[in-house]
Amino acid sequence: MNDQRKVKRPPSLLERAADMFGLDPAANAPTIDVSKLPPEAPKKAKKAPADPVAETPQPEILDPVVEAAPAVEAAPAAPKPSPRKDVAKAAPAIVPTRQGTIDRERLASRGMIVPGTPVTGISEEYRIVKRELIRNFGGVGNRPILPRGHRVLIASANPGEGKTFSAVNLALSLAVEADHDVLLIDADIAKPSVLEALGLDDGPGLMDALADPHLPLGDCLIQTDIPGLKVMPAGTGHMHDTELLASARTEALLAQLEAGAPGRILIIDSPPVLAASPAAVLAGHVGQTIMVVRADETLESALRDAIGLMGACPHIQLLLNGVKFSPGGRRFGTYYGQGGA
Repeated sequence: MNDQRKVKRPPSLLERAADMFGLDPAANAPTIDVSKLPPEAPKKAKKAPADPVAETPQPEILDPVVEAAPAVEAAPAAPKPSPRKDVAKAAPAIVPTRQGTIDRERLASRGMIVPGTPVTGISEEYRIVKRELIRNFGGVGNRPILPRGHRVLIASANPGEGKTFSAVNLALSLAVEADHDVLLIDADIAKPSVLEALGLDDGPGLMDALADPHLPLGDCLIQTDIPGLKVMPAGTGHMHDTELLASARTEALLAQLEAGAPGRILIIDSPPVLAASPAAVLAGHVGQTIMVVRADETLESALRDAIGLMGACPHIQLLLNGVKFSPGGRRFGTYYGQGGA
């Protein structure tokens, strides 16, 4: 009764996934960097020789941001190293020409986050996930700012492991952030399912915009009834989808989608990595990838193969899906009067 030992913090789904597959030996580091050369690290290392301590440039870069926090312009100064700031100033934001109402009953029937309802266990879990993502691209604390970290790819090794479920839930969770808005892009061209999950009507989307540069981009976007959430459908299937996604047109398109919206986060639902080649191509356009792992189903060999193919993305994390909590384990949502989802 008088034992004063500290109670160990239950690991998050990100940490549990990394530990389960033995891909992260660090005790409290949910991030798995599969790139053999860390992103942007070489550039900072070249400046370091003049200083006896190699890592000192990082806090020196972040210091002005911390000092400017009380000032009025502190918030926009945080992601200063991101080149999208210049793009945002150069062009106005794209205005969607289509409107859509999210089917909340459908979300509830699938155990997903339902906007405007009391907090549940699943909404709390995705709050933890989104905070990790925001810290990564925002350069919070001593973390270096991830180039293009506001572009997040949601992938899985194989079909049926929950990538679309995770992409939609993460987008819904991020959409209520005060400093950000979200564009959810369905890039699973062969088997798109984002619109079906949200109960939105189909129409032109990503592939149409890439195939026809003259198509108004606003025609490919849906403004949902959630102010902070826009959706870009997969669009019309194309026999050269991988080639289009690998072209310079894709990078230009993503820059257009970010223009005029410096706080925008792009959540991209990828095809399964081991089932379709576009996933590896999309990895080169983002700063972060979340690899969804299905508890008790995803094979370690398949996961390692998938991560190996996603080497173009500098920052990969695992998200454990389909976890069954023990009766005495953590169950978010009960604090708010809900049993969790």
